[in-house]
Amino acid sequence: MDLSPLQHLLTAIAGSRIACVGDLMVDRFVYGDVTRVSPEAPIPVLARTREIVMLGAAGNVARNAAALGGQVSLVGIIGGDAEGHEAMKLLADEPGVEGFVVTDASRPTTLKTRFVSGGQQLLRVDLEKSGAASGEVEQRLVRTIRDVASDVGVILISDYGKGVVTDAVIAACRDTGAVVVVDSKARSFARYGAVDLVKPNAAELAYATDMPTSTDREVELALAHALTLCEAKAILVTRAAKGISLAERGQPVRHFPQIVREVFDASGAGDTTLAALGLAMAAGASMPDAIGFAQTASGVAVSKAGTAVVSPEEMVEAVLAAHLAPAEAKVATPQRMVDEVAGWKARGLKVGFTNGCFDILHKGHVTYLAQARGWCDRLIVGLNSDRSIRALKGEGRPVNDLESRAMVLAGLSGVDLVVPFDEDTPIELIEAARPDVLIKGADYAEDEVVGGDRVKSWGGEVRLAAIVEGFSTTAAIARMQEKS
Repeated sequence: MDLSPLQHLLTAIAGSRIACVGDLMVDRFVYGDVTRVSPEAPIPVLARTREIVMLGAAGNVARNAAALGGQVSLVGIIGGDAEGHEAMKLLADEPGVEGFVVTDASRPTTLKTRFVSGGQQLLRVDLEKSGAASGEVEQRLVRTIRDVASDVGVILISDYGKGVVTDAVIAACRDTGAVVVVDSKARSFARYGAVDLVKPNAAELAYATDMPTSTDREVELALAHALTLCEAKAILVTRAAKGISLAERGQPVRHFPQIVREVFDASGAGDTTLAALGLAMAAGASMPDAIGFAQTASGVAVSKAGTAVVSPEEMVEAVLAAHLAPAEAKVATPQRMVDEVAGWKARGLKVGFTNGCFDILHKGHVTYLAQARGWCDRLIVGLNSDRSIRALKGEGRPVNDLESRAMVLAGLSGVDLVVPFDEDTPIELIEAARPDVLIKGADYAEDEVVGGDRVKSWGGEVRLAAIVEGFSTTAAIARMQEKS
């Protein structure tokens, strides 16, 4: 999606009201380090370091819709247990989401606990009961849907098969007159009746049709067959890196390719797609624009750890980055640096930081940066602004302006991020990045390195890189002056 239509759609979306109906879960992520195998059994021992808890499934759809600027009414079920209380607290902490939650004391709140090390899930433990809601609980769900849907344009049904999405609930959603979009994991799409859109992924479409869905042609045939098996007005299938394909009754299948981004964690990407798609439809976007918006949002989501939400600012930055050359995309703001570091560390990567003027890049600089990169998995270079270089070096410096210096540094394969700073020292950047290793040249003593004490305080280290004799910016300038 291009920047201008994205910004227009983000403006139109702000304040749009939608409802999310479906299976509400609590997602718990337990992170840690694995350094040994248990002596009791051939299993890894996870040394727990931190834990993150968030709303999942329909709750994650609601979180994403609110993060993108929507106003969301969330309808679901919790149990009368500790996890249910936790879900309510998480709901209360979500601006833009109003919870209309029915308590069913006969079932536990659905809880998914994932154990993660080095960016990889080791194990997932589920606590759930999948029986369909019935009796008074189902009746309360129906009444709630009728109440909250009076002023919404779109209802998003998140059907994870845990019991909330019953026939009566589906009928209540259709009867409101709102546009109804279903994210389905069901064997049969027929149970949803004449909804506006069903949104499976490729595997779910294959499951529902007993047909392959690997190629465009296979997807086209599966979608055509799926439409004969149900009353839905359209079916949209998400295909990960292969994009999205849409089948509307009476029209040929349309394919929408996906701009490929680095995938770190696909957890919750379908929820992000559903939220963005529904909001765009509520704002009156055409289907191609709504799909482009959803693809941009999901592309950001999969680059983040866990069931993450996506902000409008991140979507704008993603579109800008897609139109930049690889080197330009490495030049970042301090806030983007913080976000990138969070993702790197969640993957278990070692982050290094160095800084300097890098006015006239020479062999000594390249050797120094290569050595620095050898001590870490990702290297950030803090780059002095033109003003701060003049304060350090005097008038006449820098020889090359900030943009030129940043682009040359970003063109080096061993440099992962270039972050300009205007202060006299990089201490604020260092404290924001919290690197695992801080690198300076061996012409410094370790106790002279700015930020070294702070890095050591959080368990990091300071490394001194060897200096290549005979190469310096000052010497290069002197040689140029001699030749002139």
